[in-house]
Amino acid sequence: MSGHGHSWSIEEHAAHVAELLAPALAPRPGTIPVDEALGRVTSAAVLSPVDLPLFRNSQMDGFAVRSADVAPTPTTLPIVGEVAARPSSPPDLAPGTAVRIMTGAVVPNGADAVIPVEDTTSDGDTVTISRGRSAGEFVRERGNDLRAGDELLPAGLRLGSRHLAVLAAAGITEVAVVARPRVSIITTGSELVPPGATPVLGQVFDSNGTALAAAVIAAGAVVAARAHVTDDPAELIAALAVPADLVLTSGGISMGDYEVVRELLEPRGARVGHVAMQPGGPQATAVWDGVPVICFPGNPVSTQLSFEVFVAPLLRTVAGLPQAVRERRQLSDAVVSVAGRRQFLRGRAAEGGRVVIASGPGSHLVAGLAASDLLVIIPEEVTALNAGDDVETWAL
Repeated sequence: MSGHGHSWSIEEHAAHVAELLAPALAPRPGTIPVDEALGRVTSAAVLSPVDLPLFRNSQMDGFAVRSADVAPTPTTLPIVGEVAARPSSPPDLAPGTAVRIMTGAVVPNGADAVIPVEDTTSDGDTVTISRGRSAGEFVRERGNDLRAGDELLPAGLRLGSRHLAVLAAAGITEVAVVARPRVSIITTGSELVPPGATPVLGQVFDSNGTALAAAVIAAGAVVAARAHVTDDPAELIAALAVPADLVLTSGGISMGDYEVVRELLEPRGARVGHVAMQPGGPQATAVWDGVPVICFPGNPVSTQLSFEVFVAPLLRTVAGLPQAVRERRQLSDAVVSVAGRRQFLRGRAAEGGRVVIASGPGSHLVAGLAASDLLVIIPEEVTALNAGDDVETWAL
């Protein structure tokens, strides 16, 4: 249903976008090599195929003994062999003897304790033990970390290096993870030229393609395609045909002429209107060949803030990433705002829990956004705040 001229609150539009994207962002499993799984989210619990440790081994460099033989100390025992941390099947340990053993080496059957080397003196053929050990000391029993069939990692876990370590330790080479959403990015406008080109009067560099691609990757998704189209609807139709789970567009949705996104999508049922926010007021959504299309305004700051407010939280959830930090800070400056619109000012964190306004409110002030590390949120009903007043901030 077309919403030409309609207006919504931020919460209403965010809920609409979340509902529209829910099927596209539903977790889909895929299997990838463990070596490529850093930062990915498990789609199912991983069960251990083996016991960990794999075999009974020594926790220390020292001597494997029968604990009963070293109950009285000092005790001198003959050394009948050596076991290194390499493939081996040492013979059973006879009573009244000791075997020199290295950390990680197989503990012989019959031995039930390891005496650390620092508690011994040796002449090469015998070892004198100054401190006895009880059964089990410094012996890592097979499976005392995990048994075969036990849960190694739960579903829904974002994998860090420590998780990859346990997968590798269990001999696992592939892991089932949630597929990353594939996002197609389309920037629009005949006035745009790529960075590196020489603009003529009336042309500007296309920063939205670069910014949206980086934002999509930072939010844990994959850029399926990037395209820039002019105000020709045929170009937009071709760009929309690229396979993706969702499409993001910038520009072309305002109420003027040459608004290619609105002109193409609105007759096909796009929801076009205005959200009570500044910058980023014009917003639209559509579905094209079953793929959701989220349409942002074209001014660079509006585009980036729209992504941060409406799409980034959804992608971060799928990717298992934390949401942007939101906290209260005190204004270092007085500010004014427009009634009826939630304003997203750009600021910098300062000492003492304060925030300094770093940029004017204009939606074209991309350098001011780059100089910021916080968004400063001014509610719709507030038109002025004084220095020292408390405000909500979002980390960029």
